[in-house]
Amino acid sequence: MSYDEILTACGLDVSSLQNGARAVHTPIDGSLIARVDDNTEDDVRAAIAKSQAAFEVWRKTPAPVRGEFVRILGEELRAAKAELGRLVTLECGKIYQEGLGEVQEMVDICVFAAGLSRQLDGKTITSERPGHHMRETWQPMGPCGVISAFNFPVAVWSWNAALALICGDPVIWKPSEKTPLTALACQVIFDRALKKFGEAPEGLNQLILGDGAIGNIMVESKDVPIISATGSTAMGRIVGQKVAARFGRSILELGGNNAMIVAPSADLDMAVRAILFSAVGTAGQRCTTLRRLIVHEDVYEPLLTSLKTAYGSIKIGDPLNEAHLIGPLIDEQAFVQYESALKAAKEQGGAVHGGGRALQNEYPQGRYARPAIVEMPKQTDVMRHETFAPILYALKYKTLDEAIAAQNDVPQGLSSSIFTTDVREAETFLSAVGSDCGIANVNIGTSGAEIGGAFGGEKETGGGRESGSDAWKGYMRRMTSTVNYSSELPLAQDIKFGED
Repeated sequence: MSYDEILTACGLDVSSLQNGARAVHTPIDGSLIARVDDNTEDDVRAAIAKSQAAFEVWRKTPAPVRGEFVRILGEELRAAKAELGRLVTLECGKIYQEGLGEVQEMVDICVFAAGLSRQLDGKTITSERPGHHMRETWQPMGPCGVISAFNFPVAVWSWNAALALICGDPVIWKPSEKTPLTALACQVIFDRALKKFGEAPEGLNQLILGDGAIGNIMVESKDVPIISATGSTAMGRIVGQKVAARFGRSILELGGNNAMIVAPSADLDMAVRAILFSAVGTAGQRCTTLRRLIVHEDVYEPLLTSLKTAYGSIKIGDPLNEAHLIGPLIDEQAFVQYESALKAAKEQGGAVHGGGRALQNEYPQGRYARPAIVEMPKQTDVMRHETFAPILYALKYKTLDEAIAAQNDVPQGLSSSIFTTDVREAETFLSAVGSDCGIANVNIGTSGAEIGGAFGGEKETGGGRESGSDAWKGYMRRMTSTVNYSSELPLAQDIKFGED
């Protein structure tokens, strides 16, 4: 299937993607696959105004009706799964099975949100005053701006959009400038769902294409009360401060520097399989990628021996070919950072196994990186920095307290894992003295979160939560109401005011 055929299958008009100012290259072989035009500042302001107008209508639409639209959107995504999954692979370089998995996450969150649309409930609160009752309700908040990253070019939008829409909030989406085509394809699917749904306001979901300057207009606008931003900690620090300065709400999903502890009682065969996917899936370009492996000294040698063997069998190549498990890094900058991190690791005492560039003759413009295992004498500065590449640092530990301390001794706090069959170790890891991350797993890897649980982390990961559980509350405003159904006016705290 040619690259143009992949675009066409997703409903994109190839002829209209030839003359834009921004070039879009596939990381598979570096070839030019499209040109798109960035939006102007005026375009963004117009999109915000249209979103505000849509909010005036959509917030009055009953939540279960809004959920019906999201259900239809999920059906349309399911029907387009193969085509959209292939476009995800073409544009960001993850293998086709992962592209399909990403679209499945979109379907799943739509199913979740459609059911949730009938459960946006609050509390009934007992009043201290006779003849009164109190209740807590949740109300739509307004347009939600979504800034997404290249590595999950469509799923992150859907996590936010499905919840925002059932909560009554229109969406304005600025995708990564590296992956605009998948966003355009999602808009085609969204519009198709709207047509099937029937009457709905214009501007429920709008795209704005461009770099950070374009996104900044939305970030600074008081007419976009919610900004959900996924990306680097540096980006999130800027976004978070700007949104806070105008008293808006930010949902930040930022850096991850995830660790797995392998205890003496662990099932090592299971651990190796989990490590392999968590560390090299998406060529190490997941925020939940396993980057640090903390192994008990008693099982360190057998585990590392098995792991090196497994690494040696990994097939690297064209991610559209389903025989391959690792595709390319997104671009040259990512490869430079990969090489720089390996160099720094060596300088800090690390022993590097693997690494280097692969398939250079076959794909001179593609940046294929061989996964590397780096044995470290201790946790050094390079290990505390997130490098978006397939680099796994390994070190030994003696006690569980020592292992947990090493795991937590990084600025990020997204995902974590322990492999053990000792219930005391597992429960300690999940306790207040254990992992300090937003995600803590036992006997599974650090990546592959399900949409049923709220996704996000602590510290420099930003503290935001997306997807399942009660993350919907981030898209609504809380209202506490007191109703007096008596003929008296008693005051709270038994206060007497102006009475004889």
